[in-house]
Amino acid sequence: MISMMLIKTLHIFFMTAWFAGLFYLPRLFVYHSMADDKISLDRFIVMEKKLLYGIMTPSGILTIFFGLLLTYFYYPIYLEQTWLALKMLLVAILVFYHIWCINLYKDFSKNENKHSHIWYRWFNEFPVVILISIIALAIYKP
Repeated sequence: MISMMLIKTLHIFFMTAWFAGLFYLPRLFVYHSMADDKISLDRFIVMEKKLLYGIMTPSGILTIFFGLLLTYFYYPIYLEQTWLALKMLLVAILVFYHIWCINLYKDFSKNENKHSHIWYRWFNEFPVVILISIIALAIYKP
C-alpha cells in the first residue's frame, strides 16, 4: 500500500506544478495581449498550449486526485472539519479559474482576445490570494 507520506508528497508536488502554471499562464496572456507581430503571436499560442495541456491540466487533475485520496484515508476525521470544507471550496474555485484560463487561451488561439494587458495583470493576481488562503487553512486548520 502507498504510504500516506508519499501521497502527501505527490499532492504537494502536483499542487506546486499546478500553481506554477496558474501563475505563469496569465502572465503569458499579459505579453500575448501586447504582441502584434505574427511570429510572437504564434509563439505565444504554442507556449500557452504546452503549459495548459502539458503541465497545468495534468497537474491540476493529479492534485485533486491525491487530495481526495488523502481525504479518503483520513475519513471521517477530515470531513468533520470546517477547514477542509473551505479548502475544497477554494479548490473548486481554482478549477473554475483554470477553466476560465482554457477559455481565454481558446480566444487567443482564434485571435479573439477581448481583454487588455492590464486586465490580465489583475487576473494574474487571483491565484495568489487562493494559494495563501489554502496554505493558511492547511497549516492552521481553523
